[in-house]
Amino acid sequence: MTFQQFAFRNVIRNKRTYAAYFLSSAFSVMIFFVYALFIFNPDINKGVTASAAIELMTAAEVIMYVFSFLFVLYSVSTFLKSRKREFGILMMHGMTRSQLNTMIFLENMLIGIAAIFTGIGAGIITGKLFLMIGSRMIGIESLPFYLPGKALGWTVGAFLVLFLCISIFTTTLVRVNKLIDLFQAGEKPKKEPKVSKVLSILSAILLIIGYYLAATTTMETILIRILPVIGMTIIGTYFFYTQLSVFIIKLLQKNQALFWKKTNIITFSSLAYRLKDNARMFFMVTIVSTVAFCAVGTLASMNVMNKEFRENYPAAISYIAKGEHPIHEQNMQQIKQEIKEKNVDYSTLKIPIKFVEIADSSDEYAYEKMPVIAFSDYKRSSEMAGYTFTEEKLTGTESLALLTSSLETFDSQTYTLKQENIKLLQNKATEHVVFPYQILFSEGLVISDELYQKLSAVSMDTFTGFYTDEFEKTAGIADHLVENGAAYAPRDDGAAIIDSKEFAMSVSGTLYHIKMSMYRMMLFVAFLIGAVFFIAAGSFLYFRLYADLEYDRRLYLTIKKVGLTDGELNKIVTQQLVLLFFVPIIVAIIHSVFAFMALQSFFTMSIATEMIIVLACFFIAQVIYFFFIRHNYLRNLKKTLI
Repeated sequence: MTFQQFAFRNVIRNKRTYAAYFLSSAFSVMIFFVYALFIFNPDINKGVTASAAIELMTAAEVIMYVFSFLFVLYSVSTFLKSRKREFGILMMHGMTRSQLNTMIFLENMLIGIAAIFTGIGAGIITGKLFLMIGSRMIGIESLPFYLPGKALGWTVGAFLVLFLCISIFTTTLVRVNKLIDLFQAGEKPKKEPKVSKVLSILSAILLIIGYYLAATTTMETILIRILPVIGMTIIGTYFFYTQLSVFIIKLLQKNQALFWKKTNIITFSSLAYRLKDNARMFFMVTIVSTVAFCAVGTLASMNVMNKEFRENYPAAISYIAKGEHPIHEQNMQQIKQEIKEKNVDYSTLKIPIKFVEIADSSDEYAYEKMPVIAFSDYKRSSEMAGYTFTEEKLTGTESLALLTSSLETFDSQTYTLKQENIKLLQNKATEHVVFPYQILFSEGLVISDELYQKLSAVSMDTFTGFYTDEFEKTAGIADHLVENGAAYAPRDDGAAIIDSKEFAMSVSGTLYHIKMSMYRMMLFVAFLIGAVFFIAAGSFLYFRLYADLEYDRRLYLTIKKVGLTDGELNKIVTQQLVLLFFVPIIVAIIHSVFAFMALQSFFTMSIATEMIIVLACFFIAQVIYFFFIRHNYLRNLKKTLI
């Protein structure tokens, strides 16, 4: 038997231990390869969102590659620690340090190369399916299967370099001063786990503060709070596993009624050691799972955009004519003609907009001119959009901030007009959106009909809205007038008019198509990355479990000699596996819930349903994985107990 055959048989004999590592690595290779098929497919350049898709998938490739490096490094180091006794036997029979390093290098490269070809093979088999799903989610024509040489070259080259670097690096991880250390690696009695009360309390404080800041964040504060909250959550989570969790177990051990009940003495005693020994693994699983949940959940929450879109764009097509110009009538005829060609039923509404001069304002960002509309026109447009109108009629100098899709929060303001120093008191905003934010150059006001008739305008605009229940069909209308669905209003900086266009316009069908294509593409990318992260998190648990298998066999064999039954063994192992598998996931779910509470500040509608569905799916997947691992672990554990 050659040395290479010896290394190959070592891998085959340890196939149970290497299985999760191999399959997770192969899955990462497959997803990397599938993304490469998208990036290098020549037909994707025909899509509207092609450049954005390629950029996102390239970023996903980089993220996945970096994560794969860390994942493989952790996996290999875990295997090496669990094989110290084996290494001791080999060195006792004459294996040199150089030969040991060569054996470890060959084993790692063998698994790595097998994972590369398995991943690419699976990618080729499923490539057409991924291309069909991906092109549908992105919103482009179905992509034909194409196997570019660059995709193969990038995948093989990238992961070959990854496994080569890991294989070279991991040969330095097994450092032995004495041969006896290798033989006793799995038999040395574990030290009593020690904890710090200060760090335990610090962990609880950091997590509570982080959760509070996330739960109370708003659109204005989210950018300021995001980094401190992430930092506090990461540090708090680390100390939770290394200190606080062990501290809680020790408190439970002091409860004699609980500790001495049936088999709890074994469960709690072993659990304290497991939590301390596996603290870093629990921490990694929690953080990786949280990232996976948030990545998928964040993009899944974009589904509410369909609900919000109708509120932010009540008119399928909005057009504001600035002043009197022949081009407006020409544009109106063109829009009506294109709507008719698409066979869309619609109704129209015209609203005059006055611009009044502002002498003074409590709003430091106010322009010198402000658009105002009459309350009756606001009511007509709301009813035209299909809203149930319940707002009370304005009187005197009362005014409402004109709600747009970009103005969701506001402060009370006072505006003093140049005309007769009339003071407008704005204490509330309208309940409904009348104009999309693209077609007004500044925030506007709704005022009473009496005051509107009284005010003199320095300039006049006319809003025309085209209303229909089939707004998606307006995609592509008037593309020669708008760019990506919108022609923005001219902005007045007080000194000059910026942008020479005579009109502002938005086509909700086009805007909806572009945004949904982008969000679907992001969801597709995030889902695959989230799947890689989640599978890797499960693999971490698998590695740690089987790394402790020999120790657990000796432990339960000793206890079985004093009368432990099979039923009691199943109960103890199940209790410990439940904590091992579900504590990190539950902590990750709690982290994600508060992250989603912060995300809610971006939406006017609730995203709770989408979040519950995402978290429930991940949790169900973990439950299935738990029962699969529990069955196999008990079967392997009982082999030596018979």
